[in-house]
Amino acid sequence: MGRDAFRLDGQLALVTGGGTGLGFGVCQALTEAGARVILTGRREEVLRRACDQLGEAASYMQHDVTELSSIPALAGHIEERFGPLDILVNNAGNHLKKSAVETSDADLAGILQTHLFGSFALSRECGRRMTARRRGSIIMIVSMAALFGIPQVSAYSAAKSAMAGLTRALAVEFSPHGVRVNAIAPGWFDTDLSRKAFQGDPGRKERILGRTPLRTLGEVVDVGHAAVYLSSPAARFVTGVVLPVDGGVSIGF
Repeated sequence: MGRDAFRLDGQLALVTGGGTGLGFGVCQALTEAGARVILTGRREEVLRRACDQLGEAASYMQHDVTELSSIPALAGHIEERFGPLDILVNNAGNHLKKSAVETSDADLAGILQTHLFGSFALSRECGRRMTARRRGSIIMIVSMAALFGIPQVSAYSAAKSAMAGLTRALAVEFSPHGVRVNAIAPGWFDTDLSRKAFQGDPGRKERILGRTPLRTLGEVVDVGHAAVYLSSPAARFVTGVVLPVDGGVSIGF
């Protein structure tokens, strides 16, 4: 297959939370590999601006992934309007930084609703269609918090760990029908969110770099390139994996 093994020409991808941060990096890489992308998110202006940057290969549909009852209709509407989906990237998420004893049941439910329930509902509806066609790739964006303990993020850790488990469970169900399911576990990246966090905690960046063997933050397109690989023919024999894209954080000391 050569270089064509990494091409996605003619494929259609849905990326939740695709307007900013890692999701936008995924959209960039997918379009550069030849795919068309549909971005979803809650803020229409953010989605519109992202599509303007991405060009003609990008479109958007405003949608809140926590509105679970609307997801079957969303999946159907996307396919009616744009054609069969080949790739789903479950990226949309929210964050909560609180100690475990300060985290309420409602806090936990809100995090799980976005990360786990939304990802499951979309994977179920898109997977139903993909398995019928016997082709497709589903990717979960998880986290370092699914691989090792990080303080102050117990709800987030629970959600991302559940998504990693869901990746393996869906892989064994969907893969016999031609649909591969994998996850990407990003480390720390140079995003607007991280820059704001570093401004409020000057030593945090140095602590992160100190435990990152590559001694640098990632760029959002690094996660995008991993998504391209996992969705491409080059990864045709890869399913059920959680791939760290982290500069070595998960294996460093």
